[in-house]
Amino acid sequence: MGHQVIIFDFSVIRGLWETRVKKSKERQRKEKERLEQSALEKIKQEWNLILECRKKGIPQSKYLKNGFVDISEKNLDTRGNKPQLKKNHALSDGVNKEQNKFIFQLSGEQWTELPDSLKEQTYLKEWHVYNTLIQTIPAYLALFQDLRVLELSKNQINHLPAEIGCLKNLKVLNVSFNNLKSVPPELGDCENLEKLDLSGNMEITELPFELSNLKQLTFVDVSANKFHSIPICVLRMSSLQWLDISSNSLKDLPEDIDRLDELQTLLLQKNKLTYLPRALVNMPKLSLLVVSGDDLVEIPTAICESTTGLKFVSLKDSPVETIVCEDTEEIIENEREREQVEKEFMKAYIEDLRERESTPSYTTKVMLSLQL
Repeated sequence: MGHQVIIFDFSVIRGLWETRVKKSKERQRKEKERLEQSALEKIKQEWNLILECRKKGIPQSKYLKNGFVDISEKNLDTRGNKPQLKKNHALSDGVNKEQNKFIFQLSGEQWTELPDSLKEQTYLKEWHVYNTLIQTIPAYLALFQDLRVLELSKNQINHLPAEIGCLKNLKVLNVSFNNLKSVPPELGDCENLEKLDLSGNMEITELPFELSNLKQLTFVDVSANKFHSIPICVLRMSSLQWLDISSNSLKDLPEDIDRLDELQTLLLQKNKLTYLPRALVNMPKLSLLVVSGDDLVEIPTAICESTTGLKFVSLKDSPVETIVCEDTEEIIENEREREQVEKEFMKAYIEDLRERESTPSYTTKVMLSLQL
């Protein structure tokens, strides 16, 4: 007996989604109004105030009015100038300043290169550089031995320096939506890397085999590039839980894809796949599989009728109207922008799928289209 297929238009799903959000917000608003008017809310406020008094060592009598707690005083710190309270505030501010001291942030198209003063701040633990016109990451990156997070999305970076391999404590690397065409093999020396995002570069065709050394990686996103197959190094990332290789040029999947026995999410939509290997059935933790259904002529029945809780989603791709313009760079930028919007939608759609316990395990076709 064949599995049931439900066909939805993208606009229908979006409409249902927006309706659910509006209804949820309306329910929250009414519940908030009801609580504000109820005696239970006043009792709750009184108890919270009493707890705060105990925590901060302030006599409760200070907040009594006619024998009852005065809940009009919501901020305890404004009622007294206790040295201890000032001290607590000072400590909190000090902690925040101390944390911010280790984070470098930079954004804006006025930046074409990193500031010279950055090379002196080798104690930094995080870089967040985005939406700039910076093209090059300097070799002095190797000096930042405490770096944990390197977020470089939506810039104009055209290559990563080999010195990136010196960052032994790096856990997150995001160079999505740049102009990379390759990845240095030295990246394989970042043995503690847990998240790698190379999406939206549009030109990467392969990953160096040295990345097989990244045994701590749990998240890899190489979507919106030009991969013709899943890189061999990815199949050797034994801890991988999330793999997004959508919007590439995959024609088939490797028969040994079940080597990724920790994989939970596999996003394959917008490729050129015509069949899915039966090996997918042997992946015990795979809980979400997303493909583009129009070109598929062979799908293992066991996938569609899985009893393991696998959510199998087949997106029906609509032809996107091509924008005619003379500037090749403008075409690439429009393609990047479209990919960014679609990734945002897919992220929200996947989160919604996981929140719904009753999601069917059979194929769901979704019309996904976008016009710029």
